[in-house]
Amino acid sequence: MLNTPEFMREMKRGEEAAVDALLDSAYGNDRARRMVDDLRKSRLIAGEMVLPMQGEVIGYAALTTIETPKGWLALAPVAILPDVQGRGYGRRLVGMITEWARLSQRRLISIGNPAFCESCGFTSLPDEIEGNRGDLRAGGAEIAASGALTLPRPLR
Repeated sequence: MLNTPEFMREMKRGEEAAVDALLDSAYGNDRARRMVDDLRKSRLIAGEMVLPMQGEVIGYAALTTIETPKGWLALAPVAILPDVQGRGYGRRLVGMITEWARLSQRRLISIGNPAFCESCGFTSLPDEIEGNRGDLRAGGAEIAASGALTLPRPLR
């Protein structure tokens, strides 16, 4: 049997505890897990994807509806189990999500480590964008320089 991940899929009911443990392990604290809990309670999550391998969840990504621009989604958090980091699984997970966004004509911003986000094809937002806090990257389209970006409270 190959020791590689299966295909990304939507998170199933009952996998929340495995995802919570993954987030705590990947980030080294409970901040990402608490953020995801807040997003779930606020019903702002548009989708939660997992990357399974041999019956274990080794990767996770959430898409969240943002307030403005309308129709855009935020990709955060993205997490890979520390034991398998550095093998390209995070870029693979993000790549599948960005391809889905392209095909469905959805616009994404990513929130998180700028170097990782840029390695996945996201670009820096212009400094003049209202709401830009430095760790945001756009994928697939630019926000007009006169535009504003409003994130839901749990992502701020």
